[in-house]
Amino acid sequence: MRNVRLPFHMSSVSLCSATVGALAVVYIGLIAVVMSYAAMTVEFSQSVKTDEAAVAVLESQYLASVSEITHTDYRALGYVAPVAKIFVPAKSVTALR
Repeated sequence: MRNVRLPFHMSSVSLCSATVGALAVVYIGLIAVVMSYAAMTVEFSQSVKTDEAAVAVLESQYLASVSEITHTDYRALGYVAPVAKIFVPAKSVTALR
């Protein structure tokens, strides 16, 4: 039976200790990455909720304005319907000509 030797001068105990230490550092680093990802996810979801609330406020203001315009009695405000409609022919003018 041959005597197996490692190409470097470390005992198996110190090699296992170094491996466990390196794995512990990697494990702590992965925990930090996962925690920062979770914090960013929570922050993003909170900003989405805030934006949705702002959109809901703007939408309710818009619908209130549309409802006010729809239910306005223009005759009571003094407006009258036009007597005649006249269409004025005009040349088509664009910015390219």
